[in-house]
Amino acid sequence: MNVDIEFICIGNELLIGKVENTNAHWLATQATLLGATVRRVTVIQDIVEEIAICLQEASARNPHFIITTGGLGPTFDDKTFQGIAKALNQPLKINPQALEMVRTKCNEYAQRRGLTQEIEMTPPRTKMATLPENAQPIPNPVGTAPALKVQIGSSTLFALPGVPLEMMAIFTQTIAPLIKQTAGSSIFCQQSLFVKGIAEAQLAPLIDKVMSNNAGVYVKSHPIALHSDNVPHIELHLTLTIAQEHNPDKMLQRAIEQLTQLIEQTKT
Repeated sequence: MNVDIEFICIGNELLIGKVENTNAHWLATQATLLGATVRRVTVIQDIVEEIAICLQEASARNPHFIITTGGLGPTFDDKTFQGIAKALNQPLKINPQALEMVRTKCNEYAQRRGLTQEIEMTPPRTKMATLPENAQPIPNPVGTAPALKVQIGSSTLFALPGVPLEMMAIFTQTIAPLIKQTAGSSIFCQQSLFVKGIAEAQLAPLIDKVMSNNAGVYVKSHPIALHSDNVPHIELHLTLTIAQEHNPDKMLQRAIEQLTQLIEQTKT
């Protein structure tokens, strides 16, 4: 089954270049390896209205999953839950299960610091447990802020923390098995063909022909830095996501053989 995913990365720090968006790279890699198709990665500001509009636009495209990162913490600029609530037209409410998750984590941290008094659930801490009314909290095995799962249109929305270790842990434990289950036998396969002595412009029609003759195979050319021999060196990266029973490795190999033959004919 073809599984479409959109990622929405939330945070001003990403847009001004203060923080490199490693979350998007990691998530796209993991989702692809699970047999899903990443349709879009969007980066937006910590603004409630922008978050809501972006979620509604993504939902209108009907991906199976929408996954956000960032904005779940206790500070004023953590506005993801507010944006989700606005997109869903739902009120924000303190979720008892989420509140207990936050309280437990806070007390665990206090005990590790040698404090015996129970941590007070201040408004910033309670904020992390204030979810859209119909949302389901997801435990955070690494950090304090719970993640979130909720339905938006026909899509399942997950909101993950922006802290990479927390995001990775929740994705691996909770979301990855669900994506794999939905994708079924679909797998991602890739192979590379390295060529030299032929310009990328000459390769373009050959790539088009091979893609036309091999349904589902995608060929992307990646020029490599010019070598000392002053001859073009190019990587042709072939990818395919398809059910395992269709023998994708064999399909890719056939495409590589056709591409190789066309390149040799062009060189002669």
